[in-house]
Amino acid sequence: MNPSIDVSVLIPAKNEAQNLPALLEEVRQALAGQAWEVLVVDDGSDDDSLACLSALRARLPQLRVLSHERSLGQSTSVWHAAQAARGQWLATLDGDGQNDPADIPGMLARVQADPGLVLVAGHRVNRRDSASKRWASRFANGLRSRLLRDATPDTGCGLKLIERATFLRLPYFDHMHRFIPALVRRANGRMAVHPVNHRPRSAGVSKYGNLDRALVGILDLAGVWWLIRRTRLNAVPRELEG
Repeated sequence: MNPSIDVSVLIPAKNEAQNLPALLEEVRQALAGQAWEVLVVDDGSDDDSLACLSALRARLPQLRVLSHERSLGQSTSVWHAAQAARGQWLATLDGDGQNDPADIPGMLARVQADPGLVLVAGHRVNRRDSASKRWASRFANGLRSRLLRDATPDTGCGLKLIERATFLRLPYFDHMHRFIPALVRRANGRMAVHPVNHRPRSAGVSKYGNLDRALVGILDLAGVWWLIRRTRLNAVPRELEG
Protein backbone atom coordinates (compact mmCIF):
# COMPACT_ATOMS: atom_id res chain seq x y z
CA MET A 1 0.00 0.00 0.00
CA ASN A 2 1.18 3.52 -0.80
CA PRO A 3 0.17 5.90 2.05
CA SER A 4 0.17 8.82 -0.39
CA ILE A 5 -2.86 7.35 -2.22
CA ASP A 6 -6.20 7.80 -0.45
CA VAL A 7 -8.40 5.68 -2.68
CA SER A 8 -7.96 3.10 -5.42
CA VAL A 9 -10.94 2.82 -7.78
CA LEU A 10 -11.40 -0.75 -9.04
CA ILE A 11 -13.36 -1.33 -12.25
CA PRO A 12 -13.91 -4.82 -13.67
CA ALA A 13 -14.86 -4.54 -17.35
CA LYS A 14 -15.76 -7.01 -20.06
CA ASN A 15 -16.56 -5.62 -23.52
CA GLU A 16 -17.15 -2.08 -22.25
CA ALA A 17 -15.07 -0.12 -24.80
CA GLN A 18 -18.03 2.19 -25.47
CA ASN A 19 -18.49 3.05 -21.79
CA LEU A 20 -14.97 3.23 -20.36
CA PRO A 21 -13.75 6.61 -21.73
CA ALA A 22 -16.71 8.55 -20.29
CA LEU A 23 -16.62 6.59 -17.02
CA LEU A 24 -12.92 7.23 -16.47
CA GLU A 25 -13.38 10.93 -17.18
CA GLU A 26 -16.12 11.00 -14.54
CA VAL A 27 -13.76 9.32 -12.06
CA ARG A 28 -11.11 11.97 -12.79
CA GLN A 29 -13.58 14.79 -12.20
CA ALA A 30 -15.10 13.24 -9.06
CA LEU A 31 -11.75 12.69 -7.35
CA ALA A 32 -10.06 15.98 -8.23
CA GLY A 33 -8.31 17.11 -5.06
CA GLN A 34 -7.91 13.52 -3.76
CA ALA A 35 -4.84 11.31 -4.02
CA TRP A 36 -6.18 8.49 -6.18
CA GLU A 37 -5.58 5.83 -8.78
CA VAL A 38 -7.89 3.74 -10.91
CA LEU A 39 -7.33 0.11 -11.87
CA VAL A 40 -9.38 -1.31 -14.74
CA VAL A 41 -9.35 -5.06 -15.19
CA ASP A 42 -10.07 -6.07 -18.78
CA ASP A 43 -11.77 -9.40 -18.12
CA GLY A 44 -11.12 -11.28 -21.35
CA SER A 45 -12.85 -8.75 -23.60
CA ASP A 46 -13.16 -9.52 -27.31
CA ASP A 47 -14.02 -5.95 -28.32
CA ASP A 48 -11.64 -2.94 -28.37
CA SER A 49 -11.56 -2.49 -24.58
CA LEU A 50 -7.84 -3.24 -24.17
CA ALA A 51 -6.80 -0.98 -27.06
CA CYS A 52 -9.08 1.75 -25.70
CA LEU A 53 -7.52 1.49 -22.23
CA SER A 54 -4.01 1.54 -23.67
CA ALA A 55 -4.78 4.80 -25.48
CA LEU A 56 -6.40 6.33 -22.38
CA ARG A 57 -3.26 5.74 -20.28
CA ALA A 58 -1.45 8.41 -22.30
CA ARG A 59 -3.70 11.16 -20.95
CA LEU A 60 -4.68 9.69 -17.58
CA PRO A 61 -1.54 8.95 -15.54
CA GLN A 62 -3.60 7.58 -12.62
CA LEU A 63 -4.87 4.73 -14.82
CA ARG A 64 -3.46 1.23 -14.35
CA VAL A 65 -4.64 -1.62 -16.57
CA LEU A 66 -4.75 -5.32 -15.72
CA SER A 67 -5.78 -7.91 -18.29
CA HIS A 68 -7.18 -11.44 -18.17
CA GLU A 69 -6.60 -13.56 -21.25
CA ARG A 70 -10.01 -15.16 -20.66
CA SER A 71 -12.99 -14.02 -18.65
CA LEU A 72 -12.63 -14.93 -14.96
CA GLY A 73 -15.63 -12.99 -13.66
CA GLN A 74 -16.29 -9.86 -11.64
CA SER A 75 -15.18 -11.14 -8.24
CA THR A 76 -11.83 -12.43 -9.49
CA SER A 77 -11.26 -9.17 -11.36
CA VAL A 78 -11.92 -7.13 -8.22
CA TRP A 79 -9.73 -9.45 -6.14
CA HIS A 80 -6.78 -9.13 -8.54
CA ALA A 81 -7.19 -5.35 -8.64
CA ALA A 82 -7.32 -5.18 -4.82
CA GLN A 83 -4.07 -7.14 -4.60
CA ALA A 84 -2.36 -4.65 -6.91
CA ALA A 85 -3.98 -1.50 -5.45
CA ARG A 86 -1.92 1.01 -3.45
CA GLY A 87 -4.64 2.97 -1.67
CA GLN A 88 -5.91 2.60 1.87
CA TRP A 89 -9.48 2.50 0.55
CA LEU A 90 -10.96 0.60 -2.39
CA ALA A 91 -13.92 1.99 -4.32
CA THR A 92 -15.54 -0.55 -6.62
CA LEU A 93 -17.48 0.49 -9.73
CA ASP A 94 -19.19 -1.55 -12.44
CA GLY A 95 -17.69 -1.00 -15.88
CA ASP A 96 -21.05 -0.34 -17.57
CA GLY A 97 -21.32 3.27 -16.33
CA GLN A 98 -24.50 2.72 -14.31
CA ASN A 99 -22.74 3.57 -11.04
CA ASP A 100 -21.97 7.29 -10.59
CA PRO A 101 -18.37 8.12 -9.55
CA ALA A 102 -19.68 11.41 -8.14
CA ASP A 103 -20.93 9.38 -5.14
CA ILE A 104 -17.41 8.34 -4.09
CA PRO A 105 -16.45 11.60 -2.29
CA GLY A 106 -19.55 11.35 -0.10
CA MET A 107 -18.65 7.78 0.83
CA LEU A 108 -15.10 8.86 1.67
CA ALA A 109 -16.54 11.58 3.88
CA ARG A 110 -18.46 8.90 5.83
CA VAL A 111 -15.33 6.95 6.73
CA GLN A 112 -13.38 10.12 7.52
CA ALA A 113 -16.12 11.20 9.93
CA ASP A 114 -16.35 7.74 11.54
CA PRO A 115 -12.95 6.00 11.73
CA GLY A 116 -14.58 2.77 12.94
CA LEU A 117 -16.22 2.08 9.59
CA VAL A 118 -14.53 -0.39 7.25
CA LEU A 119 -17.27 -0.60 4.60
CA VAL A 120 -19.73 1.84 3.04
CA ALA A 121 -22.17 -0.08 0.84
CA GLY A 122 -24.06 1.74 -1.90
CA HIS A 123 -27.86 1.55 -2.03
CA ARG A 124 -29.42 2.28 -5.44
CA VAL A 125 -32.55 4.09 -4.31
CA ASN A 126 -33.81 4.64 -7.90
CA ARG A 127 -32.91 1.59 -9.97
CA ARG A 128 -32.57 2.22 -13.72
CA ASP A 129 -32.90 -1.39 -14.82
CA SER A 130 -35.60 -3.42 -16.53
CA ALA A 131 -38.67 -4.42 -14.52
CA SER A 132 -37.64 -8.10 -14.61
CA LYS A 133 -34.18 -7.29 -13.31
CA ARG A 134 -35.59 -5.13 -10.50
CA TRP A 135 -38.03 -7.89 -9.51
CA ALA A 136 -35.28 -10.52 -9.45
CA SER A 137 -33.11 -8.21 -7.36
CA ARG A 138 -35.90 -7.56 -4.82
CA PHE A 139 -36.53 -11.29 -4.46
CA ALA A 140 -32.81 -12.08 -4.05
CA ASN A 141 -32.28 -9.23 -1.58
CA GLY A 142 -35.22 -10.35 0.54
CA LEU A 143 -34.07 -13.97 0.67
CA ARG A 144 -30.46 -13.02 1.35
CA SER A 145 -31.41 -10.56 4.08
CA ARG A 146 -33.51 -13.15 5.93
CA LEU A 147 -30.77 -15.79 5.83
CA LEU A 148 -27.61 -13.71 6.28
CA ARG A 149 -28.89 -10.68 8.25
CA ASP A 150 -26.30 -8.55 6.45
CA ALA A 151 -27.94 -5.19 7.29
CA THR A 152 -28.00 -3.89 3.72
CA PRO A 153 -30.96 -3.50 1.33
CA ASP A 154 -28.89 -3.69 -1.86
CA THR A 155 -25.84 -5.94 -1.65
CA GLY A 156 -25.80 -6.21 -5.46
CA CYS A 157 -24.87 -2.55 -5.89
CA GLY A 158 -21.47 -2.40 -7.58
CA LEU A 159 -20.51 0.82 -5.82
CA LYS A 160 -18.84 0.13 -2.48
CA LEU A 161 -16.04 1.68 -0.45
CA ILE A 162 -14.07 -0.80 1.63
CA GLU A 163 -10.83 -0.63 3.58
CA ARG A 164 -8.22 -2.52 1.57
CA ALA A 165 -6.83 -4.38 4.59
CA THR A 166 -10.34 -5.56 5.46
CA PHE A 167 -11.08 -6.71 1.90
CA LEU A 168 -7.86 -8.73 1.71
CA ARG A 169 -8.87 -10.64 4.86
CA LEU A 170 -12.19 -11.77 3.37
CA PRO A 171 -12.47 -15.34 2.03
CA TYR A 172 -12.17 -15.41 -1.75
CA PHE A 173 -14.59 -17.38 -3.93
CA ASP A 174 -16.19 -16.75 -7.30
CA HIS A 175 -19.13 -14.32 -6.95
CA MET A 176 -17.94 -13.14 -3.52
CA HIS A 177 -18.58 -9.52 -4.60
CA ARG A 178 -22.33 -10.07 -4.05
CA PHE A 179 -21.77 -10.93 -0.38
CA ILE A 180 -19.22 -8.36 0.79
CA PRO A 181 -21.50 -6.84 3.51
CA ALA A 182 -22.24 -10.29 4.98
CA LEU A 183 -18.56 -11.28 4.87
CA VAL A 184 -17.50 -8.01 6.53
CA ARG A 185 -20.04 -8.47 9.33
CA ARG A 186 -18.86 -12.08 9.74
CA ALA A 187 -15.39 -10.67 10.47
CA ASN A 188 -16.84 -8.17 13.02
CA GLY A 189 -16.34 -5.22 10.68
CA ARG A 190 -18.62 -2.21 11.04
CA MET A 191 -20.42 -0.92 7.93
CA ALA A 192 -22.84 1.79 6.81
CA VAL A 193 -25.30 2.03 3.92
CA HIS A 194 -25.10 5.08 1.65
CA PRO A 195 -27.77 6.09 -0.93
CA VAL A 196 -26.24 6.41 -4.41
CA ASN A 197 -27.28 7.41 -7.89
CA HIS A 198 -28.04 4.78 -10.52
CA ARG A 199 -28.18 5.39 -14.26
CA PRO A 200 -29.42 3.58 -17.37
CA ARG A 201 -26.79 1.72 -19.36
CA SER A 202 -25.82 4.00 -22.25
CA ALA A 203 -24.17 1.36 -24.46
CA GLY A 204 -23.64 -2.40 -24.65
CA VAL A 205 -25.59 -5.16 -22.93
CA SER A 206 -25.55 -6.85 -19.54
CA LYS A 207 -23.25 -9.88 -19.44
CA TYR A 208 -25.54 -12.09 -17.33
CA GLY A 209 -29.24 -12.90 -17.42
CA ASN A 210 -31.58 -13.10 -14.46
CA LEU A 211 -31.72 -16.91 -14.58
CA ASP A 212 -27.92 -17.14 -14.57
CA ARG A 213 -27.72 -14.89 -11.51
CA ALA A 214 -30.47 -16.78 -9.70
CA LEU A 215 -29.02 -20.27 -10.19
CA VAL A 216 -25.51 -19.25 -9.16
CA GLY A 217 -26.81 -17.03 -6.35
CA ILE A 218 -28.74 -19.82 -4.62
CA LEU A 219 -25.63 -22.00 -4.35
CA ASP A 220 -23.48 -19.09 -3.19
CA LEU A 221 -26.10 -18.01 -0.65
CA ALA A 222 -26.07 -21.48 0.89
CA GLY A 223 -22.27 -21.41 1.04
CA VAL A 224 -22.08 -18.00 2.70
CA TRP A 225 -24.82 -18.99 5.18
CA TRP A 226 -22.66 -22.01 6.09
CA LEU A 227 -19.56 -19.82 6.50
CA ILE A 228 -21.40 -17.46 8.84
CA ARG A 229 -22.83 -20.32 10.89
CA ARG A 230 -19.36 -21.87 11.28
CA THR A 231 -17.46 -18.75 12.33
CA ARG A 232 -16.23 -18.23 15.88
CA LEU A 233 -14.60 -14.86 15.19
CA ASN A 234 -17.33 -13.02 17.08
CA ALA A 235 -15.70 -14.16 20.33
CA VAL A 236 -12.72 -11.97 21.30
CA PRO A 237 -10.13 -13.36 23.75
CA ARG A 238 -9.40 -11.37 26.90
CA GLU A 239 -5.74 -10.82 27.78
CA LEU A 240 -4.81 -11.14 31.43
CA GLU A 241 -3.07 -8.14 32.90
CA GLY A 242 -0.40 -7.99 35.57
